[in-house]
Amino acid sequence: MALTSQSNATAAGAATPEGPSAVLTGMGASSFRRRTERRGLRLWPVGTVLALSFTAALIVAAAVFYLGWDLLGARGLKPEHRIDSQTLFDLVKLSFGMVAGSGALVALVVAYRRQRVDEEHALREATRLHTERFTTAVSQLGEDAAAVRLGGVHALVGLADDAPTRDLRQTCIDVLCAYLRLPYTAEDDLPDGDADARRAYLAAREVRHTVIRLIGNHLRLPDGHPHAWQGHDFDFTAVTFNGADFHDARFIGGQVSFAGARFTGGRVSFAGARFTGGHVDFHRARFIGGLVSFAGAQISGGQVSFSRAQFTGGAVGFDGALFVGGQVSFVDAQISGGAVGFDGALFIGGQVDFGEAHFIDGWVGFGSAQFTGGEVGFDGALFVGGQVSFVDAQFAGGQVDFLFARFTGGDVSFHRARFIGGRVDFRDATGMPPSGLVPRAGAPLPDGLHLPPQWHPNPS
Repeated sequence: MALTSQSNATAAGAATPEGPSAVLTGMGASSFRRRTERRGLRLWPVGTVLALSFTAALIVAAAVFYLGWDLLGARGLKPEHRIDSQTLFDLVKLSFGMVAGSGALVALVVAYRRQRVDEEHALREATRLHTERFTTAVSQLGEDAAAVRLGGVHALVGLADDAPTRDLRQTCIDVLCAYLRLPYTAEDDLPDGDADARRAYLAAREVRHTVIRLIGNHLRLPDGHPHAWQGHDFDFTAVTFNGADFHDARFIGGQVSFAGARFTGGRVSFAGARFTGGHVDFHRARFIGGLVSFAGAQISGGQVSFSRAQFTGGAVGFDGALFVGGQVSFVDAQISGGAVGFDGALFIGGQVDFGEAHFIDGWVGFGSAQFTGGEVGFDGALFVGGQVSFVDAQFAGGQVDFLFARFTGGDVSFHRARFIGGRVDFRDATGMPPSGLVPRAGAPLPDGLHLPPQWHPNPS
């Protein structure tokens, strides 16, 4: 597969002796085999089913008879030494009725089993056709021509939509994600003056952006839509993003990994996205350039992790984001450049953890953010340089901890911040206090604000 140029194709193919096409085809085929082996119609022996059916029918009939007997208040049976013709005729009808009922029960069991066999046969046939189309689509992804690869992408997406089982849909999604994980040369790494390499790069970028766009489109579909992909797993580990659109995407359940991903330029939008379950992982992701927007995103459940992420350039915005539940982790994150904004974000539940984060350079803003519930922790965070702004932030509930935080440089500002409820704890923090935080001499501390003695002589 020509990802950048002929010279780069050798590097891409070095990942495996057979090259990327064989990787995708082999992965898809083995995955299909595993899932097919796990399927199969499992039916009990017909004799066992009939015996159980007759037993269940007798139990139900006995229960109904006993209930009727009790409701009628009967206390016994009147003995009959002789039976008349009418009674005999009723007994004969009862016998034939029992035989007919038994036959109907047998026919019902047989019909049910036949229906199950027919359904399984139809599923196997659909799976066989799906597998044939899948193999063709994956082989297209390995072609050199970008137009053929684009056709393979759309074919795989269509197969995912038409997949007869959830597992087969997941397989198509896995292959699309695997394509994005294949070796890829970013624009900045292209050889100077190599027109062929640039054309190959632009073609590969178009295919990759098409994959991302189609995935985003399916994550925006409403719940219950037959083509919605919510709840499936998406593995974008170490993928390079220089533009992507996940705005209004719904990450509901499943595992989504951006671990080690590189955001190097362009615009990547998670604006308005909803994270309501599952696990979304940005562990060790690197934000190097461009704009990554989580503006207006809603995190109301599950886990979203930016632990050990590196913010060294560009802008990452959580402006107006809503943190109402779940867990969001920025533990050990390193902000050494660019801008990270939480302006106007609303923290009303769940846990947001900046423990041991390093604020080394750049700009981090919590301006006008509202902390009204849940827990937000900066325990052990290191403020070395750059600017961190809590200007006009409102602390009205919940708990915000700066325990053992270290303020050794930079500009950390709490000007016009309002403390009207909850608990904001700076105990055991060291270094110079943030500007605008400590009241003037003799003024009491606002309710809920706790400062170390070296910052305020009468901490509450």
